Amino acid sequence: MSGPEKVTVSDLDFSKLGGLVSVIVQDYETREVLMFAHANRDAVERTVREGLAYFFSRSRGKLWLKGETSGNYMRVVEILVDCDGDAIIYRVIPEGPACHLGTRTCFTRLLTADHGSRIG
Repeated sequence: MSGPEKVTVSDLDFSKLGGLVSVIVQDYETREVLMFAHANRDAVERTVREGLAYFFSRSRGKLWLKGETSGNYMRVVEILVDCDGDAIIYRVIPEGPACHLGTRTCFTRLLTADHGSRIG
């Protein structure tokens, strides 16, 4: 087996989300999902070039480097691309909490059915 197919930023499909791709951020060592964000072409290119996690803030309408203000940078080890080319996974080594609330992951709440019962 030769491993995953190799693709470049040019192979990504930025057209489906108005110039963006979805980005799942995953801890490289534990595989825990840390956060979800979006990236435009510039953010992905900078991530590839610099090895730090860049995203595009839809609310602020601009590029942002994770950790720029908090110091909680994410070192990107590899990037996986889904079969449609419109979603990617940054596999990272985090230098601190991923969430702006100070938790390791942004995914700390469990969705339940009404009255707290299990889903299904």
